[in-house]
Amino acid sequence: MAGSPPHPYPGSVAPRSSEDLYASPPPWDIGRPQPVFLALADAGVIRGRVLDVGCGTGEHVLMCASRGLDVTGVDLASNALRAARDKARTRGLTARFLSQDGRYLADLGELFDTMLDCGLFHIFGDADRSAFVASLRSVLRPGGRYFMLGFSDQQPGDWGPHRLTRDEITASLAEGWRIDSIEASTIEVTTEPDGIRAWLVAATRI
Repeated sequence: MAGSPPHPYPGSVAPRSSEDLYASPPPWDIGRPQPVFLALADAGVIRGRVLDVGCGTGEHVLMCASRGLDVTGVDLASNALRAARDKARTRGLTARFLSQDGRYLADLGELFDTMLDCGLFHIFGDADRSAFVASLRSVLRPGGRYFMLGFSDQQPGDWGPHRLTRDEITASLAEGWRIDSIEASTIEVTTEPDGIRAWLVAATRI
């Protein structure tokens, strides 16, 4: 969740750097893939070359690698990337982890068929979100798919990152995308037994 400037999370203050997000395990680092992304992988819709933007300690990257996919994870937190590489070695999996800001993915000079985003889209304000969406398009092949799991406005309270509305998601992906679905979902975290209400978005680059 740290592929861009850091953000506050429940019961915390804004960290000084991306490193601080992973100084101790953050709530979203549950040690396994999010169930909704695991279901997408099991359904076979995550395919081709895969990019996980804001990959954290790499669970979704390693989920893809275990299925034989060519997968790259990007993040800004070097301690999270180190943990991800350690996991890959321990599990005997081949995956690539790079330090890269999610707003400047074109700097990679590569194209991907599928993009995963768990908890990055929702941290951006309007200006940065526009840059982020343009960045996503710059590295996703036409016809490629983007799957995003983000904080929902249906989540009670006022702590944590920005709560996304359907209208915000639709407006952000209005140009150059086809929104295939926006579904109510859940982000599992270590601090809330029932998880956090989220939107699961599937979109195709056109």
